[in-house]
Amino acid sequence: MLSEAAAMTNSIEPPDIPHRPVLLRESLDLLSVPRGGMAIDCTVGGGGHARALLEAVGPSGRVVGLDRDAESLARAAGALRDFEDRFLPIHADYRDLSRIAAERGLGRVDAILADFGFSSLQMDDPGRGFSFSADGPLDMRLDRSQGETAADLLATVDETELTRLLRQYGEEPRAPRLARAILRARSAEPIRTTRQLANIVEKTSPRTSGRIHPATRVFQALRIAVNDELEGLERFIEEACRLLIPGGRAAFIAFHSLEDRKVKQTLVRLVPHCVCPPSLPRCVCGTPGIVDLVNRKAVRPSDAELRANPRARSARLRAARRREEQA
Repeated sequence: MLSEAAAMTNSIEPPDIPHRPVLLRESLDLLSVPRGGMAIDCTVGGGGHARALLEAVGPSGRVVGLDRDAESLARAAGALRDFEDRFLPIHADYRDLSRIAAERGLGRVDAILADFGFSSLQMDDPGRGFSFSADGPLDMRLDRSQGETAADLLATVDETELTRLLRQYGEEPRAPRLARAILRARSAEPIRTTRQLANIVEKTSPRTSGRIHPATRVFQALRIAVNDELEGLERFIEEACRLLIPGGRAAFIAFHSLEDRKVKQTLVRLVPHCVCPPSLPRCVCGTPGIVDLVNRKAVRPSDAELRANPRARSARLRAARRREEQA
């Protein structure tokens, strides 16, 4: 029977399309992965970050790669076949990290990385439905083996709920007007393709001189809703930090303000802080926290990276270091 890595390697060959891991050097610098260490890439994607981690830990180290997108994981396994058993790909949602670590007996690890963005391979594949640059089915699922598609969602959602999704997940100021227009178009014919949806939005809210297409926030909102991206994010960040050895580091790359805000707020909650009532004359809670912040201000892509990869423009990187445990 083939190993997990071998099975995935044989299923899909490495892609010829170049993949550019975002904030690669900055991530490695903040993680400071030791030689011979164990690292987990919770969102392995195209495998760019995982490759760098494998090179950092050296021939005696190991990297575990999780991804809920089986196709991306298989491609990464193929691209990283030269590392053989030092790379272990696992088809799983990053929010299942604690369960996976327990089932696989991973113990505490030296470094954890989570890049919450989408790879160019996913974005540029019309069949995935993440982008409106080419027409394709309105899918948007990261794991195509389960769950409803964006087309399914639009077929049943009511105006109130769609307005909420566009406002909350897309931060769309024209949410009510766009929701009405989308449902009005749905009453004439089902909305099944990316081009259909993008055209509806553009007719309702025409493109201005700005660079952002008017459908960008709508697609973001639907993608977040379909993949339930924000649900359990705080819990995952805390569990990732608790899985680190003392001195181990975790890094998180977010691509929109909703994610970055949750990363920032969760890490701040996990650092030492006082939770005593303000009426007390001094701190008696003894809340030690479990991490220290490695960087207090989010790291952003350099001008050089943005010239090479404009899609990195919204990336924000934050990292934390596990504190020594209290006796």
